[in-house]
Amino acid sequence: MVPLHILKLCVGIDDVEALRRAQTVRRARLRAAGEPVVLRHVTRHPPRRAHEILPGGSLYWVIKGFVRVRQRIVGFEELTDHPDGKRCAFVLGPRLVLTRWQPRRPHQGWRYLDATDAPVDANFLNANAGQSVVGKSELPPALTAELRALGLI
Repeated sequence: MVPLHILKLCVGIDDVEALRRAQTVRRARLRAAGEPVVLRHVTRHPPRRAHEILPGGSLYWVIKGFVRVRQRIVGFEELTDHPDGKRCAFVLGPRLVLTRWQPRRPHQGWRYLDATDAPVDANFLNANAGQSVVGKSELPPALTAELRALGLI
């Protein structure tokens, strides 16, 4: 079965490195507080199609108008003691996987993302092109974004 994914805006984050730093800080705070070091993204509503997501689905983060990175969803938790009432937490794996940039319009909340519409991993592209697998583009991010928006790369 092909997994279903989730698409979510990464609000307040300017690039993948900022997301990485924010998650590192979050893990350090959890560790310092003696709590389990588990990355969670809290949402208002749980996905009704969770059974389609868990066999390998990912949370695709939209940063500054482009899907740029994904993170494996390893589970869902119901939070009953949240200050704003009952909530759902997407439990995320620790690894951020760069993807080919894909333009996306802003939206509220999260959206389902079919595997056929999800961008491929950047490492997959580099490995198939016979290039070394690297984590950063050789072009400045703004230029890369503009070229992708124009359909040139």
